[in-house]
Amino acid sequence: MQGISSMDGASVVLDQGRFDEVVRRHQVPGACLGVLVGDQVQTMATGVLHTGTGVGATVDSLFQIGSIAKAYTATMVMRLVEQGVVRLDSPVVEVLADFKVADPFVTDHVTLRHLLTHTSGIAGDFFHDTGRGDDCLTRYVADCIDLGQDHPLGATLSYCNTGYTILGRIIEVLTGTTWDQALSALVAEPLGLTHTWTLPEDALRFRAAMGHVTTGATDAPRPATRWGPPRSEGPCGLICASASDMLAFARLQLSDAYLTQMRQPQMAVPNPVVDHWGLGWMLWNWDGHQVFGHSGDTIGQAAYLLIVPDLQVAIVLLANSNRIGTLYQELFGHLLRELCGISMPAPVTVPAEPAPIDVERYVGVYRRVGTHLTVTANDDGGLLLAATPTGGLASVLSPYQIDLVPVTDRLFAGLPSYSTRPTPVTFDGDYLHVGVRAATRAA
Repeated sequence: MQGISSMDGASVVLDQGRFDEVVRRHQVPGACLGVLVGDQVQTMATGVLHTGTGVGATVDSLFQIGSIAKAYTATMVMRLVEQGVVRLDSPVVEVLADFKVADPFVTDHVTLRHLLTHTSGIAGDFFHDTGRGDDCLTRYVADCIDLGQDHPLGATLSYCNTGYTILGRIIEVLTGTTWDQALSALVAEPLGLTHTWTLPEDALRFRAAMGHVTTGATDAPRPATRWGPPRSEGPCGLICASASDMLAFARLQLSDAYLTQMRQPQMAVPNPVVDHWGLGWMLWNWDGHQVFGHSGDTIGQAAYLLIVPDLQVAIVLLANSNRIGTLYQELFGHLLRELCGISMPAPVTVPAEPAPIDVERYVGVYRRVGTHLTVTANDDGGLLLAATPTGGLASVLSPYQIDLVPVTDRLFAGLPSYSTRPTPVTFDGDYLHVGVRAATRAA
């Protein structure tokens, strides 16, 4: 195809040449872009799936979509709620009789809604490989028995991969199948999806992207040494899909009246990354239009999906690089403006001069399971955030520091060494929010 056309088809708002140039300029090896406008689907691809082999990216190539898989898991849950086999406010233990975490109150009272909205407080980054067998989620849930809390149940929002893996096991019990088989039966088969898979042996039957990683801000991307996350992370982040299949999933969200509940605000997000969280979806209001979607990343791959329901527009970007934030901002900013008349908000930036506030009130120690965070005042009117992974995360994540500059009396921004984009940090009562993850003040 020659490009992405306007809603009336009168003009091309993004041609293949410009897409090639933008992706190349951002040092992304390969990418696929898809746009849904009403009933019209438009896709384009550029670059290579693997810099070592030189195999070109095509519009039907499969990329790992990371945490966008959570929206698929949430949709599966909603289908089961619609069928009357479970309620959103059912306690997890009503479905998983052997479910248990460290806090007895949370064990007895956490609900499916808490898990869908990231408000359970259960340690959110329990990345635990329980093997390739069909019992991987059963074993994962059993091993949650000692998991602590990032915050009390329902007290705030903290992004929780763990909760979606637990939801995956709930789906298995309610359907009598594996999560992968339920994904096929509840989503892929009804929509006629032929390029949506979960296991590498399935994905490798197609043109499949390999992840590429960079360590420094200007380093050239190189192929990752691992394919992707373990099977136990399927419900929270292990789906491979083509852009066209993802747009078919987006069309389902636009056309199914029951699923509109998923984009109703459930919890305000204390950080400006997202306005509210729905039932599986991130929610925003831009220029008077509701926008919902999700982002995702795995080992050297990343994806974005945004949907504007009142204009029947959806945009998906798939790429085989761990750094596509600025590419996303440029491409989606242009397309939302040209297709929808929406000005996409600029990301939080580090101000040249710090806001004049008393930073001492935020100095202290904050903790979430797996991470110890220390906040100290610096000599420049800002704060130094030092994060140290603990427990199992200490073997897979590195310590980092961020110099935080005050933007407002609660919002700070800083540029960490692991990213080319500033990280927003918000202080909200007893909680420190780094992006969408919360830590509780300990001292």
